[in-house]
Amino acid sequence: MTDDHRPFHVLLGPDGAGKSSVMAEVAARLPDWRILSTDHDLLGPGYDLVSALRRHVVDDVLPHLGTRYSADFLASLLQTAVVHLRDELARHDGGPLLMDSYYYKILAKCRLAGLRNHPMYAWWRSFPKPRAVVFLDVSPASAWRRSGDGARLNPLEYFGDRPDWLGFESYQTSLRKLMLEEVRDVPVTIIGEQPSAARAADAVVEVIAP
Repeated sequence: MTDDHRPFHVLLGPDGAGKSSVMAEVAARLPDWRILSTDHDLLGPGYDLVSALRRHVVDDVLPHLGTRYSADFLASLLQTAVVHLRDELARHDGGPLLMDSYYYKILAKCRLAGLRNHPMYAWWRSFPKPRAVVFLDVSPASAWRRSGDGARLNPLEYFGDRPDWLGFESYQTSLRKLMLEEVRDVPVTIIGEQPSAARAADAVVEVIAP
């Protein structure tokens, strides 16, 4: 099956942009669309392993990154999410589909973790391309407030040994730049920061299902 038969869209954005909430809103408004994500609440039944691997990355690997676990080990685990999304896309029946982040955000985070170049990147970039990317933007200041001023962050969301404003702002600025760089070859619509998930969903629906 060629890429032309996979008319999927990708919802992308920095940490704290509210993608999961927006995707839940979009699912309610567009029941004919499939929502594809590795977030626990959006995975659906039968994918406990995907959810568990994501949880182990946050709980077990990130606290010991650079000591017990290398950046290569982290990338190998994160790749399971990328391959899961690709596999689900391959099995999809061809109807409208909105995918959470695809490989774009994970690749950017791997680069920020120190893996500037890795053989996996070329493989990920060979995967089917989306019809378009919707980039849900948020300012670092707003994302910082949404995180409880850093209380709910994990180590893949800031620079430094512990979360602080300067490390978070620097990381999110770099993340945004790398993600937009990665999607430069596909159509991208940037949605500016919205006051609520409902308003953001309005804007996303207007782009993907006008």
